[in-house]
Amino acid sequence: MKFGITVSQINEVDLVVQAENAGYDFCWVWDSPMIRSNLWALLALVAERTSRISIGPGVAIPALSMAPVTANAIATINAIAPGRTFLGVGTGNTALRAMGQVPMTIQALEAQLKVIRGLLAGETVAYEANGINEDIAFQSLELGCINLDDPIPIHISGFGPKAQALAGEYGDGLITGIPRGGTIPNALANVKVGADRAGRALAKFETYALVNLMLLRPGETLQSARVFDEVGSSIMVNIHSVYDRYREIGEQPPAYVHAIWDEYVAFREARDANRSFTEAHHSHYGHLDAAETRFVTPDIIRTFCIAGEPEEIVEQLTELEKQGLSGINFVAPTDRQYEMCREFADAVISRMR
Repeated sequence: MKFGITVSQINEVDLVVQAENAGYDFCWVWDSPMIRSNLWALLALVAERTSRISIGPGVAIPALSMAPVTANAIATINAIAPGRTFLGVGTGNTALRAMGQVPMTIQALEAQLKVIRGLLAGETVAYEANGINEDIAFQSLELGCINLDDPIPIHISGFGPKAQALAGEYGDGLITGIPRGGTIPNALANVKVGADRAGRALAKFETYALVNLMLLRPGETLQSARVFDEVGSSIMVNIHSVYDRYREIGEQPPAYVHAIWDEYVAFREARDANRSFTEAHHSHYGHLDAAETRFVTPDIIRTFCIAGEPEEIVEQLTELEKQGLSGINFVAPTDRQYEMCREFADAVISRMR
């Protein structure tokens, strides 16, 4: 099992340095321009300050820039951190919805992936933009501006069967969630559909999950005040995503939110009548909105979290590893990032090495 940390602010580079020293394997950097620092500027700083930990977007949203620009950006990072760079990509939940837009379609993501993957492989690819079609390739490679010599794995974010199949067709790894992405065996079955479609083998394919993590102290329960403060914001990201799908296309919610659903819909409809719906996203992985606290129940925490004392978390992660999960990443609460990073390394990572 590999372990990762996530950062999103320009002042969090020291957290990645600490994580590297504590034995974490990789670091993700967000791509949410309306609420966090610029992905590529932050990733360049992380690359410069670290030497061992693998680094990359978690995840980049190709819709925010032209595909060749995304390919150039990660290849530039690969020149700073050769051999330890990866590219995570996704359709854009927070990033685009915080702009009042909807996430990319699977078809649009696939079109971007074809270009990005080809360019990173040093190929000439067909590229269409603004009604103009042209064959393009990276030029002036002898100047060392970018690094294509060290392979850059592509990890594709997928929470539904179509996106997970896309990861099997074009990616070297899948980024998913628990439970919103389904079980790990089901996700890998969807990945295989895409791999079979492309005639690809999955021998080195990796599967990662962004998880909500709650390391309980002795005698602590899921009803403890600290628990709500520590994971409430991360859990509400999932609820917001379910609600956005309901608002945008009328998609009905999964069973695990039925207990709070009617009340939550009424709350959001009343609240958004007096403000932009985009404002719901500003709390993502930062703080629990006080007005939403009542929706973070122990049952919801249990559904969306890997929670327990260290031995219980090790047991849960070991089982997920048996199911095919390669690694986990979590977003530490902003006021306890350094402490949580250290506590998890000492209590869990050290037991699983």
